[in-house]
Amino acid sequence: MEEWTQFAGRTTQDGYEVFHTDCPARTVLDHVTSRWGVWVLIALRERELRFFELRRSIEGVSEKMLAQTLRSLVRDGLVRREVEPTTPPQVSYSLTPLGRGSAHHLSGLFTWLRDHAVDILAAQAGYDESGGRQSA
Repeated sequence: MEEWTQFAGRTTQDGYEVFHTDCPARTVLDHVTSRWGVWVLIALRERELRFFELRRSIEGVSEKMLAQTLRSLVRDGLVRREVEPTTPPQVSYSLTPLGRGSAHHLSGLFTWLRDHAVDILAAQAGYDESGGRQSA
């Protein structure tokens, strides 16, 4: 909590703190928008999942990267980690209220990206064909 005291009295209306290099929100933003953080939050929107269910649903993520990502998101209060006292222990992950809020906003972004992916790819192709010169 001490790192937040330097921002006491500042409002988000001036937009300063989010652009400040020491803003604590930057660290959380890095976790949420990390390569795998986004996918974890999106995958957990519908229901809680066990580690290997998450790994299976997020193609390309290694066990190590998924574990690191989950650790960060749990620490940030976005994901809840629940351990069942069985042998072997069963660990499941779900979104906290904070995590549901962030996943909701990410879902909107993903919907927009899905709906405009063809346009974005066409823009990239046009840029590449022009040799990097933008048309007026």
